[in-house]
Amino acid sequence: MNERIPDATGTSGGCPVAHGSADVTRLYGPEAATDPVGIYERLRKEHGSVAPVLLEGDVPAWLVLGYRDNRRVLDNPRQFSRDARIWRDRLDGRVEETSPLIPMLGWRPDCVSQDGEPHRRLRGAVNDGLQAAAARGVRRHATHFANKQIDAFAGTGRADLVADYADHLPMLVLTRILGLAEGEGRRLVESCAQVLMGGAEALAHNERIVEILGALAERKHGEPGSDFTTALLEHRAGLDMEEVVSHLRLVLIAAHTTTSNLLARVLQRVLTDVSRLSGLVSGQLTVSAVVEEVMWDSPPLAVMPGRFATADLELGGCPVKEGDLLVLGLAAGNLDPEVRPDAAVSVQGNQSHLAFSAGPHECPGQSIGLAVIEIAVDVLLHRLPGVRLAVSPGELTSTASTWESRLDGLPVEFPV
Repeated sequence: MNERIPDATGTSGGCPVAHGSADVTRLYGPEAATDPVGIYERLRKEHGSVAPVLLEGDVPAWLVLGYRDNRRVLDNPRQFSRDARIWRDRLDGRVEETSPLIPMLGWRPDCVSQDGEPHRRLRGAVNDGLQAAAARGVRRHATHFANKQIDAFAGTGRADLVADYADHLPMLVLTRILGLAEGEGRRLVESCAQVLMGGAEALAHNERIVEILGALAERKHGEPGSDFTTALLEHRAGLDMEEVVSHLRLVLIAAHTTTSNLLARVLQRVLTDVSRLSGLVSGQLTVSAVVEEVMWDSPPLAVMPGRFATADLELGGCPVKEGDLLVLGLAAGNLDPEVRPDAAVSVQGNQSHLAFSAGPHECPGQSIGLAVIEIAVDVLLHRLPGVRLAVSPGELTSTASTWESRLDGLPVEFPV
């Protein structure tokens, strides 16, 4: 298959820099950790809607920057598969089993690693389990744990809403959904973060997650309950134990890291903009409207792994070869000037952002994550009237990995 696809700028694009060049941009390291948006915009100017990049270990990939090209990749699994078993660099031995990319890009027996009928079978089990979980009181769990987290610092007049609140609340809700003990959930917060951060510790933390979830699945096999784990074990799709554990891992990492990151960014937006804060307090603005803005401007996953070309083709003027890895620039796509020429224009009411991905693999748990965030913000503003930033907005910093940019802290103060 040789198909010419125009790039997002409407030109023939072109990729003058090959992956083997010393000039290829790395999506890891000091610059990527501090200015990922600057990298995306520089790559867009140099290459158009698709750019050659290097991931950890100098593993080559194509970063999709254009909104339309992102949608093309996400909507067409026959051309761009999620199945890492066709990843050419892995097959050729250029990606070791010990690579920190494996937890994010390696094949597993879960629904995001497969397409077609295997995907539909496994995705059906996940959808049914999450729908049942949503009907069993997610908002009640979120309210309980939001108050519990706030109780720990409400009497001090100060808090860091990242470390003390956003980092833990989604995981605590997930413990109820999955059937984990609360203490196990708190232990898993760091491990989930490390898997996305990459580096030398990513594999060890991934193994820790699998070990804890494997024990949970074995426990629920003998002692079923009203939880997502039991729902997977008993589903008519007949998942084996490895498939169950793989999906527990998938939901845990994806739901926790994206929801905690999005919650932190929503709180940042509210506390650095007096009009939004007063609008929420007065009821003239809804939390969901602020969430929508943040999903356009700062999606919780800036870059999403990954797709693999099923044949030679051209994308954005770049010669993508069969087995090549593509990573999806969700943050860059949302800021594509072709679809959003003025980033300052309001996006309220426009839900066509890429924050939840798109196509057959679109996030199945987005309604649960949004419910947790809405409750978290409402409870916080109710419990801590007068809450305000303890530093100037310009002092807030973020640290990025290949996949996400996380707020380092959100120090606040409030009357006691």
